[in-house]
Amino acid sequence: MENLEKAISEIKKALPGMKLLENEPLSAHSSFRIGGPARAIAVPADVSSLSKICCILKEHELAPFMLGNGSNILFPDEGLAELFIVSTEKLQNLFLLPDGAVYAEAGVSLARLAGFAQQNGLKGLEFASGIPGTVGGGLRMNAGAYGGELKDVVESVVTYYLPEQALYELTNEQCDFAYRNSRFQRIGGFVLVSAVFRLEQGDGEEIAAKMRELNEKRREKQPLDLPSAGSAFKRPEGHYAAALIDQCGLKGFRVGGAQVSEKHAGFVVNVENATSHDVYDLMIQVRNTVYQKTGVPMEPEIVILPPDYKLEDHGPAVPRHRITFNAAGAEES
Repeated sequence: MENLEKAISEIKKALPGMKLLENEPLSAHSSFRIGGPARAIAVPADVSSLSKICCILKEHELAPFMLGNGSNILFPDEGLAELFIVSTEKLQNLFLLPDGAVYAEAGVSLARLAGFAQQNGLKGLEFASGIPGTVGGGLRMNAGAYGGELKDVVESVVTYYLPEQALYELTNEQCDFAYRNSRFQRIGGFVLVSAVFRLEQGDGEEIAAKMRELNEKRREKQPLDLPSAGSAFKRPEGHYAAALIDQCGLKGFRVGGAQVSEKHAGFVVNVENATSHDVYDLMIQVRNTVYQKTGVPMEPEIVILPPDYKLEDHGPAVPRHRITFNAAGAEES
């Protein structure tokens, strides 16, 4: 805590005009609308400011926790008093490169990115128009929907590598994308800054029609009227998480204010002032029931912080994401 307080003080001096939220409720930065106070959330105006923050944090043996739209995270009710959070809210540069590729910074929403591509007659991002996350978060988890994934259209990614305090450009292959996964999720030390997307020429009206079709399908099938963090579980190999949950009679199952959506069993929704404990306990019970009845293990797609609950497990262990923060970055184990 002492190192964090010193870092906050130095960052204030180094970047006096930067937006810095202290003891800010994380519920205001989460699509679940759940979460206690964060000690500090910095909102750098550009990559230069972001780099300066990272440098100061490293001097104090700390690393930033990067935050986009908070659309895939369950924050704890107790808050995160020991983390320095950096929001990509203002990293919004988005433009066409001379060769026709699209450049987007980490804070650009996937919906805005898809809309920009459509306006320029570029196809390949229609699937992303309804995903509520940002470019940074989307790259980290290789976001996808309706048969499309970011890995299909990413040409390169620029990342600030914390151990060396330097910017690097990685090719698509070097990002090591996989289903809802990437190198950035498996290895610590990477702060995602921007990406270049290589898309195909298409007809703007046809692209727009496809986006409307997919978004209408999303509205019909998903509980968009209630706070959630998207799909609660990854798709098990050879199965669909929602179908397994429904098959086990868990649609509508509730713990406190958290509920398995009655509209789409793959979603956990906040129906009545749910706590993070409600959501976590519900997910564990759903996961264990599915395993007991079908033998199929399920892995959370939601990032659950921090690793402070005991897991009463009845199948292969899938604990909370255990994240260690140090000067080298955030590493999951």
